Amino acid sequence: MIQDLFTGARYLFKGFSLIHQKGIRRFAYIPMAINTLLFSFAIWLGINQFEQWMDNLMPTWLPEWLLGWIMWIIWPLFAGLLMLIVFFSFSIIANLLAAPFNGVLAEAVEDKLLGQRPTGLPWKQIIKETPLMLWNELRKIGYFLLWIIPLFILSWIPVINIIAPLLWIILSSWMLAIDYHDYPMANNHLKFPQQRALLRKKRSLALGFGLATLGATLIPFINFLVIPAAVAGATALYLGELKE
Repeated sequence: MIQDLFTGARYLFKGFSLIHQKGIRRFAYIPMAINTLLFSFAIWLGINQFEQWMDNLMPTWLPEWLLGWIMWIIWPLFAGLLMLIVFFSFSIIANLLAAPFNGVLAEAVEDKLLGQRPTGLPWKQIIKETPLMLWNELRKIGYFLLWIIPLFILSWIPVINIIAPLLWIILSSWMLAIDYHDYPMANNHLKFPQQRALLRKKRSLALGFGLATLGATLIPFINFLVIPAAVAGATALYLGELKE
């Protein structure tokens, strides 16, 4: 299992390498620009609102002396929880906007890895497939909400919410793996239930990839490159480990 986690994570780093290769770079520029704009706003919002959010999260019903004593334990957990919620939310929005271009990027990476020559940016194909890609994103968001809403509620329950950051990390990693593998798998005519079933067969690989993607998403400036790198890495992982 541990080896699979590291193997899955390595595919994200392979994705960072792939998006800079000739024939693929031009497909990564638009998702990269969308991600840069949104995460710049997320960073600004987090810096300006962080203290207020932390005050709202801290349990006010505890005695002041006890709150001060446990503050150094709970504060890092809540800070991590806030970062996960903010950046994961912005990842969903960024992928929704970049979805029409991510499918084309995954196709270009697959052509490159299979020894075929990627074509130019097919604007007609992008325009034609945009409604379908947006529907796929909305469908994924609906699936994610089935898990996010209960976990979000749990995050506000005193005592129990101490384990919430760990649960958010696991859930976010799984969701990011599902999200980015959708592009190469959809290009290979796999429907959403089939995609999830295939990823469950190699759950450790998927979680390793998702965990690495989550970590990269939380690193300033690196997160600007995450969307195209994750699409490219997921495509490589699908072709190398998952495709039947």
